[in-house]
Amino acid sequence: MVRAAQAEGLITVLVARRRWLLVAAVGALTGVAAGWLLAAPDPSSWVRALSLCAGSTVLGAAAVAAMMRGDRRPDVSPTDLWRLVAALGGLWLSADTVQIVLEASASVGEPVGALGARRLVDYLGGVGTGRITAVAWLCVAACTTFAAVAHRSGTDRSAAPVLVTAGLALIARPVTGHMSQQPLGSLLDAAHVVAAALWFGTLAALAALLRSRGAWARQLPRYSTLALRCVAVVAMTGVVDAAVRLGSMSDLVTTGYGRLVLTKAVLLAALLGLALWWRRGWVPAAGAHRVRAEVSLRNAVIEVCAMSVVFGVAAALATSA
Repeated sequence: MVRAAQAEGLITVLVARRRWLLVAAVGALTGVAAGWLLAAPDPSSWVRALSLCAGSTVLGAAAVAAMMRGDRRPDVSPTDLWRLVAALGGLWLSADTVQIVLEASASVGEPVGALGARRLVDYLGGVGTGRITAVAWLCVAACTTFAAVAHRSGTDRSAAPVLVTAGLALIARPVTGHMSQQPLGSLLDAAHVVAAALWFGTLAALAALLRSRGAWARQLPRYSTLALRCVAVVAMTGVVDAAVRLGSMSDLVTTGYGRLVLTKAVLLAALLGLALWWRRGWVPAAGAHRVRAEVSLRNAVIEVCAMSVVFGVAAALATSA
C-alpha cells in the first residue's frame, strides 16, 4: 500500500515536471526577441523557432527509438513514443503551414489577408524557394502520418522512416541557402542542422518519455555520447559558416548578422559548459543508478529550455540578411 502511494506520488511529480518542457517554447521566442534587438530578421522567424523545436524533438524521438531498437525490454513503449511524435508532428505541420503563408506573402509582396489561394499555389509551384518549402511540408506531413498510423495500430515499428523524412524536412531550407554556393556548403549546413537537432531533440524526447531511474541509467550515457559528437559537428560547421558570411572580425559587432553570430557563439559556449558539468557529475551518477528519476528529469528540462533560447537565436539568424 505504501509502495503504491509512493509510486503514484512519483508519477505525479514526473508529469508535473514534464510540463516545464513547455517553457522551451517560451525560450525559443525569447531567443528570437533577442535576435530582433540585434538585427532585422524576417517576421517568419517567430514561427520558424517553434517549428525548429518541434521538428528537432520529432527527430530526437526517432533517434531514441533507434537507440533502443536492440534492447530486450525498451524503456519507452511504442504507444508513448508514437503518441509524442504524432502530437509534435501535428504542431510542426501547423507551424510550417503558417510559415509557408508568411513566406509566400513576402515573396509576392502582398499582405497575408490579400494573398489568395492562387498566388499561394503559384508560389509553391513556380518559385524555387516555394518548391523547396513544399517538399519540406510534405516530409513533415509524411512523418506525422506515419507516427499517427503507428500509434493507432499499437505495433512496434522501425523509426527509420521518421528519421529520414524529419531530417529531410529540417535541412530542406538550409541546404538551398547562401552556403549552397560554396564547395561542400550544402553538406556543411545539413550536418550543422541535423547535429543541432539531435543534440536538442533527443534530450527533449528523453525528458518527455523516460519514467524511471533505471531508464535514465541506461539511456542518458547513450545520449551523452551522441551529444558530444553533435556538439563537435555544430561547433566546426558553425565556425566555417560564419567565416564564409562575415568579411572581417569587425563585422561581428558592426553588422546585425555578426551580432547574432556572436550572441549564438556565447550562448553555445555557456551550453557547452553546462553539458561538461553534467557529463562529469550527473551522467556518471545517473548511469550508476545514484540519481532519482525526478532529478534527472529536472536537469534535462533545464538544459532543454536553455538550448531552446539558442534555437530562437538560430531562427533569427537564418532569416537575417
